Amino acid sequence: MSRFFALRRGSLFSFALAALLALAPAIAEARMGGGGSFGSRGSRSWSAPPSTRTMPGQASPFERSAAPRPAPGMAGATSQQGAFGGAFGRGMLGGLAGGLLGAGLFGLLTGHGLFGGMMGFMSIIGLLLQIALIVFLARMAFNWWTRRNANVMAGAGHRPSPGFTSPFTARAPFGAAGFGSGASLEAAMATPIKIAAEDFNAFERLLGESQAAYSREDLGALRGMSTPEMASYFDDELEENRRKGVINRVSDVKLLQGDLSEAWREGVDEYATVAMRFALNDVIEDRATGKPAPGSPGPTETSEAWTFRRPAGAGPQEWKLSAIQQAA
Repeated sequence: MSRFFALRRGSLFSFALAALLALAPAIAEARMGGGGSFGSRGSRSWSAPPSTRTMPGQASPFERSAAPRPAPGMAGATSQQGAFGGAFGRGMLGGLAGGLLGAGLFGLLTGHGLFGGMMGFMSIIGLLLQIALIVFLARMAFNWWTRRNANVMAGAGHRPSPGFTSPFTARAPFGAAGFGSGASLEAAMATPIKIAAEDFNAFERLLGESQAAYSREDLGALRGMSTPEMASYFDDELEENRRKGVINRVSDVKLLQGDLSEAWREGVDEYATVAMRFALNDVIEDRATGKPAPGSPGPTETSEAWTFRRPAGAGPQEWKLSAIQQAA
């Protein structure tokens, strides 16, 4: 008999453990976005947003995104090591330097020395002209790159107006770090924009209203506050919760601190990535009983980088959530 009860207790324990494991994905993915990184940041989707005081570390790369990944060969070409990349660079500057080096190596291989065939007066003049041209182009490239970086840094850290009392602050002047590759050519050509106090108010409003709509499972409201891509991800999450028989209740959302990471215009759209640290009450409930599931997070704090998008020149009310990224 005692062996029977022991086996029965073991079976009940196994059943409870299996039930807990079945709920584990829902619990682990509590709150809007499931604690993941997804969405799009235009041409900067595969570059990390600059660090800020609110998120001093690097943001996680996207796990899901409609943005096309850069070609593998573009990693070196788009890095911020230089406008031309590589030891001799690309384009005209690389061609001239490479041609000069190639001519010298050919001379060595044929037994004429590094400068074989170039000892005549005109050959020496030609060599000097090539060197002068290379130096001139290198100076032009360096000056252009210096001016561009200065303009980007000047435009990326705009502060709100003096009367602005939101938890948002201007970002610290940290440099951007990529996810293994630098900014794309489109991102390099993007124009920095100013973010006003009204825009920060819109970001804070969207933080609270989108979380409330997610808690109500109001996909229509979420579509009005986010891009179609983001709305599709939220729809998938809500459908998965329904399949598991749970519902994610999010309440008491309060922004504790926020600052601007970067803001820019590309094409017909404007983007702003902001780091936000906020508190919320995050509960996973059983859909049938309304009781919290075991291991439900409850009151918690988190820091995330949210990217918003609007048509270029539109007002603060036109911002829509375009991406969410976790701290790495």
